[in-house]
Formats: sequence, structure tokens, C-alpha cells
Amino acid sequence: MSGGQMQRVAIARALVNDPEILLADEPTGALDSETSVQIMDILKEIARDRLVIMVTHNPELAETYSTRIIRLLDGKVISDSAPYEEETQPEVVVLSKKEKKARKKKDKTSMSFVTALSLSINNLLTKKTRTLLTSFAGSIGIIGIALILSVSTGVQNYIDFVQRDTLASYPITIEGESLNFAEMMMGFMGTPSGSGENKNNDEDKIYINSVLYDMVNSFNNAQTSKNNLKAFRDHILNSEDFEKYSSLIQFKYDYPMNIYTTNSDGDVVKSDAMDLMEGLFQSAGMSTSYMSQMGGMDLWEELLAGDDGELISDVVKEQYELIDGNWPTSYDEVVIIVNENNELSDIVLYTLGLITKEEILEIYSAMSNSQEVTVEYGPWNISDLVSDEAFFKLILSSEYFEKQPDGSYSDLSKTDAGLTILYNDPKIGIPLKISGIVKPSEEANSTMMSGSLAYTSALTQKVLELTAESDIIELQLKDKLTDIISGLPFKPANHVDENLSAEQKADKLIEYIDSLSDAEKINVYKTILLTPSSAYVEGSVQKMLAMMSPEMLNETMLNAILQQYPTITKEQAGQYLASLDDERRAQLVNAIFAAMVTDGYKKQTEATIGSMTLEQMIEKFNTSGYSDKDLEVFYDEFVPSDFSESNYDDVLKTLGYVTLDDPSRISIYCDTFEDKDKISELITQYNNMLKTDNDTANDEDVIEYTDYIALLMSSITTIINAISYVLIAFVAISLVVSSIMIGIITYISVLERTKEIGVLRSIGASKKDVSRVFNAETLIVGFTAGAMGIIITLLLTIPINAILLALTEITNLKATLPYEGAIILVIISMVLTLIAGLIPSRLAAKKDPVVALRSE
Repeated sequence: MSGGQMQRVAIARALVNDPEILLADEPTGALDSETSVQIMDILKEIARDRLVIMVTHNPELAETYSTRIIRLLDGKVISDSAPYEEETQPEVVVLSKKEKKARKKKDKTSMSFVTALSLSINNLLTKKTRTLLTSFAGSIGIIGIALILSVSTGVQNYIDFVQRDTLASYPITIEGESLNFAEMMMGFMGTPSGSGENKNNDEDKIYINSVLYDMVNSFNNAQTSKNNLKAFRDHILNSEDFEKYSSLIQFKYDYPMNIYTTNSDGDVVKSDAMDLMEGLFQSAGMSTSYMSQMGGMDLWEELLAGDDGELISDVVKEQYELIDGNWPTSYDEVVIIVNENNELSDIVLYTLGLITKEEILEIYSAMSNSQEVTVEYGPWNISDLVSDEAFFKLILSSEYFEKQPDGSYSDLSKTDAGLTILYNDPKIGIPLKISGIVKPSEEANSTMMSGSLAYTSALTQKVLELTAESDIIELQLKDKLTDIISGLPFKPANHVDENLSAEQKADKLIEYIDSLSDAEKINVYKTILLTPSSAYVEGSVQKMLAMMSPEMLNETMLNAILQQYPTITKEQAGQYLASLDDERRAQLVNAIFAAMVTDGYKKQTEATIGSMTLEQMIEKFNTSGYSDKDLEVFYDEFVPSDFSESNYDDVLKTLGYVTLDDPSRISIYCDTFEDKDKISELITQYNNMLKTDNDTANDEDVIEYTDYIALLMSSITTIINAISYVLIAFVAISLVVSSIMIGIITYISVLERTKEIGVLRSIGASKKDVSRVFNAETLIVGFTAGAMGIIITLLLTIPINAILLALTEITNLKATLPYEGAIILVIISMVLTLIAGLIPSRLAAKKDPVVALRSE
């Protein structure tokens, strides 16, 4: 630079700090006259608002520009054109070290962050294209992180949704009485290879691994565990930990929901499938005992209640959507659950009274005979079902019984006439109306309801309250020694049943008949005389067998089998007979002909017994040849017991008496598998506490249950964690790459601005001021890069979600960038750019200003 330029720079550096006094030492030295005048004009302009003290050897310039001239010679003042006259001596103020330090700090000049930010913004605006390109380069890492975060968040949200749906369908369920399915399943699995007891078996021989025996033995020895749910319920309600880790807890009670409706023929039918299934089993020739082993088909189910007294849980409303009507709002409202195609099974239609049992049996019979079946039922209008009028009627178990003249009670529901009386009596039962129809939501992966008709917990509570208030329940609770229904006393605790022989039972039967009135004797003798004696049956069978050829005998057996099992063909019946050995064939023949003789005898006797007098009946009884074994059967049928066959608890159960503090099942719902594991640990702690407090604790107090989720999905938590760890690793790699890239870009930017750094230093900026300018600039670039990354990510999630939906067809699997994640990523971008720019900015700030100004 020229001398004049250097003087201008020096003046500019002094003015940067905004001084009150400017000291210029020979500002025109080594300058020509023209340049000297220019410099003095600058100083004169500055002197308008601040004091300028100039040292010069040029008296002409001093005379021309100065307002006060002080001449010095050899360090002494020779003259002063405007001397200062001091009137009073100023007071000398002595400052403490702290005050001196504060004043020094106050007097020290520095560039504020706002000023540095302003300079940075102005600089970036002059290089808009470069700034945008740099920010975009910096945003690439942020875009990668944000996309991974979006996808991982979407996957995690979907996993959480699946978890919640799955755990809602499979809660931790503790039954009051249940089989230990875990032990049974272990038995079914058999002994693994190499884990048997005989490890030293010879290698040249084959040994048995008794899998079948172990399976059957496991089934036969499966223990029925009983749980004291009354005590456990109290523990749950008093424990904050169960409330912490569970989303909902449902208590269910062993109370039969006796719900009835009328079918299209006006007949009263019970709204369950057992009556229908009984007809189907009988038409197929199958034993009804097998049907009873299947248990009830629970078409009715209680809806899961929500928190704070809500009748319907939010989980239920998420899994199901209304197609008509409303969710129940009171105890007397129920809903129908259809499938995704608005369909109901024929069994459910029967329970609704829309199809009669005869119509279903007709269809089933036609199908069994390989006939073409055309179903002409339905569809039905929703408006015919959803109505404010009662569609069902719930009859309490205690309302079944009517008091008789002898003080006992009879069950009116055992007969169709009695059931009709109960259904039509407005004082009996609770009318129920259908408030709405729901179906599974399209977004639900699994649903919790297994039934097709659902009621609320409010109905359960209402039923239990009304049952507890009924007269027959109050009578039974007051009298713990007598069976209210039969009027007989309960058996004492020390009672031992008499082990009577057949002869003794026959004698007691005769004694009992003799004690009856004539009318009662006639009824008893009618029943006995309609049954032939065993001697008569045996003799008749032998006569029939003697008259039949083998071909006739085989044909008779075929017809008997086809009559009993109408679903099989004649060829199949013949194959079955051919597979029998002689002993089993003889047993089958005797059973078939015995049934034929008994049926024929009954029909023949019915025609004559109606006109007999009591004396004739007694004479026929004495001459019919009944053995003691024959009469033993009638003893069990007619001779009343001295005690009730039921105990106190059985009678209360028959009457439907259940208290709210004694549930039969507890279902604990959790949102995550981790919470489910915590609940399992709490149950284990409860059991350990009981064993510690009382070494002889009752086995029923220790809670036993089968964790179906653990059995079926034991590895799901491991899989979820593995997916999370992989996604975290991707995020970490992206962060490292982004940091390196931003650091390089920032360092290049700093190197390119070295000359600008020299200018800032030359005009008085300190090293910290230079660093502050670059830090502010890197923060702006980081913010811009972060914002660009978030905006681009939000735009990219649109096609990504479309691709995910096309590939997976899962509507709940969506890439979602959480708001807090977006804010954190912008902050991370700013912090990374700040860190990446610290070292380059410090290196540039330490450069010599002269060297920096000369750099290109």
C-alpha cells in the first residue's frame, strides 16, 4: 500500500473502537502536499464529534486546521494559543483493585455476538449460491439421519401398535381353576435327543424313546391348579406397581349370562349355541357327553372397560369400528360384532333368532346326505337389529326357581312352558337392546374379542347386584344347613354314605313304594313296568339270534349302524363290521338286539298298562321276574335321599350368587413386552412373599398361570431389540460421516477467507472477534443445513410411504419424523458445524494480519 493508504487504514483501525480522543503522530510525514491535505481533511471531519490531537512539524498545517496550538521545545511548553485555566483542583479518586479491574474490563473493546452475526449474515448474503450449496452439502448427512430416524420411528410405531394389539388379544390371564398347559406342552414335545436318562446305550442297538407314553401320561397327570383370586385381587388393587406396568386390568366372574330371544316362529330360544349344537350332535348320532366336554361356545363376551369409569376401552375402539348405531352407554345395551365382510355365522344368526334350529338341522342333514344345499336366508337390514326396543332378555339364575307348596323350589326353565312364562313376565329379567354393530378395523392386526355379541361390565355389575338382592339368595345365605332348592339338609361334615348292596337297595325300594299313596304308586309302577327285566331281555335276544342266518344278522347290524350314524355310507359301515373281532362283534350284536327288545317291550306294554288297576300292576310287577340288579336302578331313580346331593357352595352357584371381590378370572393387559415381563416378575414376587411369610401357605394362595405369549412369542423381544440396534448403528455412522464432511467444507471456507480475516484484524478486531465472526457464520450455515435437511426429508417421506404401502400393504407402517427429532437434528447440525469450524477459525485467527492481507 502507499503511504496515504496506510495512513487511512491506521485512522480506520483507531475509529473501529469508537474513541473519544484520536492521537495522530505526524499524520502527514513522508507525504506529498496533496496527500497531506487529504489526510488533514479527514482529521478535520473526525474532529467534529471527538477530540483530535495531532503532532506535526509543519506550522502551516497547524495554523490552517487547528483550533488550539501548543508549541513544545526540548520538552517544555513554549506557548499555548488557548490555555486551560483550572479554578478548582479536582478531587483525586482512589479506586480499589476490583473497581480498577471492572473499569479496565469496561474500557476494553470487543465485538458483540450480534455484530458478529450481522457481519456473517451480510457476508453470506453476498455469496448466496455458495452458501446454499454449502448448506445443501451439510444437509446431506442430516437428510440421511432424518430419513433413518423417520423409518425407524415408523417401524417402532408399527411394532408398538402390533405389540399393543397382540398383548390386547393375549393378556396375562389367571384363572380361578385351570390346567397347567405348560407342563402338558412339555410332555407333548417328548424327550429331546440326547437328553434321556440312558446315556450309555449301546451304539449297535435301537432303544425306545417313549414319546407317546410321555404325551398320554402328561395329559392324564395334568394337574388342575386353583388360585385364590380373591386375595390376589386385593393385592392388585393395593399395589401401585401393577397399575404402573399394566394398561388395564379386567375382572371376570363365573356367572352364567342367561340371555333369551324369540325366533321367527315366536319360540323362546336361549341365545347361545349349546341347544343348537346338541341337536347337531344328536342328528349325527354322537354322544351329548362329548359335546359337554367341548365346553360352552362363548358367543357372548364382556367388553373391556376403560379407565376412569369408561364403559368401553380405547383399545376396543381402536380395534373395532362402528358401522351403525353407537357404542353402549348403559348396562342394558349390547353390540353385535360382524366380520370384515359384514357377515355373521349361522350359529350367531340362530342365537339372534333370525334362523330356527330346524332350518339349520335341515341344511346339515342335506349336507350329510351329499345333497345340494341352497341357502336362501338373508341378508338382513341393520335397522331391523339396531333399535331402541328390547331385542333380548336376560333372566337371572335366581329367577328360574318358583316356590312349591312343600317349601322346595322348582326350575321353570327346564320346560318350554315355564321358559315362556319367565320370558313374558315383565317383572322378571333385564331387557337388552342392540345399540350398535361393529366390525374389525382395517388397521387392526389382531382383535381381542372372540365372541359375536358383547355387553359391558356395567351389565355384569347390575346382574350381580340384583342377584344378591333376590329373596331366594337371602334365604340361602341365612340358612347354611339346608338346601333351599330341594328342602333337604346338607350332608354333615362327618357323614359317610351307606354302601348298600343290590339286595338292600331292592328291599328299600319296596319299602318306599309301600309308603306312597295309591296315585303315587301307580306312577312308580308305570315307569318300572315299561322296562323289561334283564332275564326277559337276555332270553328274547337268544331267541332272535337263533332264528337269524349270518346274512340276516349282518344286514341287521348294518341297518342299526346306519340308523345310529346317518352321516356314514353303507360301504363304510360294512368296512367297520369287517374290522371287528369275534368278541367285539358279539358285544355289538347283543347291544343292538337288546335295544330292539327293550324298545318293542315298551311299545307293547304302553298299550295295556294304561287300563290296569293298581292291583294288576302289583301282580304284573311280582311276576315279571325283576332281579335285585334290575331294581337297583329304580332305587337310585325313585328313593329320595336323606340329604341334599349338593353342598352349600353348589347351591349358591346354581342360584348365580357371585360377589365382586371374588372373580373367576383376572386378565392383565400391557402395552409392551417389557411391561408384561414386569407384571410376571410382580406375580413371582407375590408368590415368594407368601412362601416367605408362611412356610405352610395354602397352595391356592400361590398364583399359577400359563403365559401364552411367552410360549408362542418368546423371541419377539430379542428381534425387536436387534432391529433397534441396527437402526442406531446406521444413525451413528451417518453422524460421523456428516461431521467429517461439514468439518472439511468449513475448513475450506475459512482458508478462502484468510484475506478477509486479515482485514478484520487490521481494523482492530481481536482474535476472539475473528473467531466469533466465524462461529456465528458456521451456526447460520448449520441452521440452514438442518432446516434444508428436515424439509427435504419431509418431502422424501411422501414417496417412501407410498413405496412401503405398495410393498407391504400395511397401512400402519409409515415413515414419520417426530417433531422433537426434527428440532434435535437442527440443533445437532448447528453444534456440528460449530465444532467443525472451531479449529479452522482458531487457526485463521492466529494468522499474522500482514501475512493474511498478502494472501491470495
